[in-house]
Amino acid sequence: ATHTQEVQTAAQVALLAASGGSLNPNTSQISSPSLSLPTISLSTATADSANMDVPPTTLFQPPSPGETRRLAEQHAQFGPLGHPSHRYTSKHQGGEFPEPIMDEPPYYYLFTTYISYLILIAFGHVRDFFGKRFREENYRHLKPRNGYGALNSDFDNFYIRRLKLRINDCFERPVTGVPGRYITLIDRTSDDHNRHFRLTGTYTDTLNMSSYNYLGFAQSEGPCADAVEETIKRYGISSVGTRVDAGTQDLHLEVEDLVAKFVEKEAAMVFSMGFGTNASVFSALVSKGCLIISDELNHASIRFGSRLSGASIEIFKHNDVKALEKKLREVISQGQPRTHRPWKKILVVVEGLYSMEGTMCNLPGILALKKKYKFNLFIDEAHSIGAIGPRGRGVCDYFGVDTKDVDILMGTLTKSFGANGGYIAADKVIIDKLRASNPAVFYGEAPTPPVIAQISTSLRIINGEIVPGEGEERLQRLAFNSRYLRLGLKRLGFIVYGHDDSPVIPLLLFNPAKMPAFSHEMLKRKISVVIVGYPATPLVSSRARFCVSAAHTKEDLDRLLLACDEVGNILQLKFSSGIAGGALPEEIAERNGQQGQQQKGSGKKHTSVTPPRWRYEDVIRRGVQDVKLPLR
Repeated sequence: ATHTQEVQTAAQVALLAASGGSLNPNTSQISSPSLSLPTISLSTATADSANMDVPPTTLFQPPSPGETRRLAEQHAQFGPLGHPSHRYTSKHQGGEFPEPIMDEPPYYYLFTTYISYLILIAFGHVRDFFGKRFREENYRHLKPRNGYGALNSDFDNFYIRRLKLRINDCFERPVTGVPGRYITLIDRTSDDHNRHFRLTGTYTDTLNMSSYNYLGFAQSEGPCADAVEETIKRYGISSVGTRVDAGTQDLHLEVEDLVAKFVEKEAAMVFSMGFGTNASVFSALVSKGCLIISDELNHASIRFGSRLSGASIEIFKHNDVKALEKKLREVISQGQPRTHRPWKKILVVVEGLYSMEGTMCNLPGILALKKKYKFNLFIDEAHSIGAIGPRGRGVCDYFGVDTKDVDILMGTLTKSFGANGGYIAADKVIIDKLRASNPAVFYGEAPTPPVIAQISTSLRIINGEIVPGEGEERLQRLAFNSRYLRLGLKRLGFIVYGHDDSPVIPLLLFNPAKMPAFSHEMLKRKISVVIVGYPATPLVSSRARFCVSAAHTKEDLDRLLLACDEVGNILQLKFSSGIAGGALPEEIAERNGQQGQQQKGSGKKHTSVTPPRWRYEDVIRRGVQDVKLPLR
């Protein structure tokens, strides 16, 4: 009997080795088998063993239809790790922090972009001229009626009705289900040129490259979903009050302690809305006689909150440390307007990761100025917290900077944590002041218990307290996916903005007519993307924005690269000159050698770069091994 069992075990191991499988049915690397496969039993073929009462050993049992469906749903929300090499650690490699090289298209494309806007505006005015005379009913909402003034301005409404309306089908697409690795669109159509939409009753499953699901916590199953379900049973679905009334529960205190420890600050407080966090916090920090120096590309919530504070506001060029120092010298030497008294306080406000540009703030350079000029520093980590850094703790973690050097850290809990709301983390005296003077504490509703449970569980997973190793895997998969996609797009010949480790990847389209064309072509290939144009971006910098997630697999990104390659050829989007990267490593070495000889002979510094136009097959073949190299 012992010999028979050894033969059976050896046969099992041999079959599993040949198929590359594992005895563990829960292993994520095993793809779901076909339901038509039979159960396989191993037994010896000898006459002696046939007479022995030895039960057959079941090697493989096909899953039930319910299990297959559940596994498919799990993988649709969070894809399995394809290979251990598809991981990378997000951190600054030391030395001076390089700014991304800005690649510009030929002047022909910039010129045609301006011409396109002029044509659209001219046609819009022509249509308005005739429309106001022959279809007056379409313009009634823009005119005073019965003594009441029009709530809509004719001038302000022009951009919406004559430019945005043309591409309105690319925005606000209704979805259903979990916005994970894949997202389900509710199909719709329009019979009046995008003025109104009607649902067709059909659905389309698409690869989700549009959601801020950086760590892939948008899941309907798993530890987070279980914790949320249990919290609803115990606490209900609402806090039913403000924080100063009956809205503060033990869950809020627990999460605030978790957030403070996560970002390594003394204290923290959470809010029910990320935009509302910035909109309400500045009025409690600064007032008249104070100065806010803000990056020119800071989020609208920062601008809105700064204006509400009553403080003076100055702007400096995006991510330019020299421009910031020049501005500091000017405002410190001049003081307040008219009186020239010293400012009560100066607050410099930047973002850790800029969501439209994909760039990270030069934190080491800003901190050097902080020590020199003694200003307070506020960092908005809405997109960087959980998304960058070896431990997912944001821009301070990425640069290896002590968070004590930053006065106030703000972040949202929507992007990386699969929840909603925001937080402020700082010294306890600052948090105590915010609790006593922030209007959102007195008039805003407290975060709901299910949301708090989602935040708490996702933080514990990232820290390794729950499911050890999963948080680290999510962080490293996100870092790999971000670099892999960015490198692939550069090598295909696209102009891509942002730093190498940023999970936000803007692909430049420039011409306004190419925004809807790109969106429609990607939707034909069942890929959901976000397109962005003026006024959210400069007039000539229309773009598609890819938001990478840890839930994506390498195969998903390969599929996206293939679609971009095809659409890029159709729409002529491959503008890259090569100065921002994308050339073969061998070509870089050869070019550097040639440049050295030219510089020695002529004494001039001249760089000639061949535009990268890789074949898709070569991009995929070289991508994984080159991800860990500098992407330039």
